[in-house]
This record gives sequence, structure tokens and C-alpha cells, in this order.
Amino acid sequence: MEESLNQAPPARPPLGIYPSRCDDKGRVRLPKEFEEYLRTLPDPEYFVTSIDGGSVVRVYPIETWRQNASILENYEEDPDAAEDIAFMADYWGAVSGIDGQGRVLVPPVLRRQAGIEDQKVFVRFYNSAVEIYSEAESERRLQRATEAVAANLKALRKKGLK
Repeated sequence: MEESLNQAPPARPPLGIYPSRCDDKGRVRLPKEFEEYLRTLPDPEYFVTSIDGGSVVRVYPIETWRQNASILENYEEDPDAAEDIAFMADYWGAVSGIDGQGRVLVPPVLRRQAGIEDQKVFVRFYNSAVEIYSEAESERRLQRATEAVAANLKALRKKGLK
């Protein structure tokens, strides 16, 4: 009983999109809110990869990635599609940690594909992972979202979005 009273409530993932930078060695400094959140997780390892062809870098808590890997291994509706996503994630990915300065290392092949090496980046938490975007990718996504905002809002408000 005493143990549960002393436990801090689980941290909440950060909200918003934050600017940062990928240095020339491929390390992305995580904004303070992201670093603090990730350090509350039980496992200090992360799988840094992409599942969309390399335009968005995703930093998965290792347990989240293991759950994804299990889904991919057991996906019977289209095993080839699952194998393709798993292959792509492995091709772009590597296990990483957060260094003492709050940086996460992005694998060389992925940071080049994503166009973030020695560049300004944008960081957000979405769908159980930290996402890292190049400036160009961030602008593309903002333009796409803006063009569809009226229709998207109408549909989502019908589902209860406030």
C-alpha cells in the first residue's frame, strides 16, 4: 500500500510541435518536454526508424516497437504488406538511447533520406512515438492539413471533436 502512495503518476506525452536541430553527427536534441517524458519510461532504449519511406523519423519506446513488431509478424490479412513495412523499419532503423545532453541518434541512412542531417527539424509526439520532420516535410504537412481543414473539421466535429 505504501509503495503505491509514493509512486508518481505516469507522465503525459508532450503536446505541440517544437523546433530543434539535427547536428552534423545525426543527433537530434530533444526539446526538454520530450526528454523529460521519455526518461519517465521504464526502458531507456528506443527504436529510431521510419515506416513511411523515410520522410518522417519516428522514435519509438522499445516496448511500443516490440508491440508493433508483433502486429507485423501476426498480420494475416496481407502478410506481404506487413513484411514490407517490417523490412523498411529494419532498413532505416537502429536502437538508440538518449545521451546526457538530451540527444537521440538518428541512423545515417535515415537522416539522409529524411533530409535532416545538419538541419533544422520539428519534433512532435504522435501515436505513441516522437516524430521528427524536416522543415520541408513540416511545410508539406501543414499545407495538406490547411487545404483539407474545412472538410476534416466537419467530419471530426460529427464524431465529437470540440
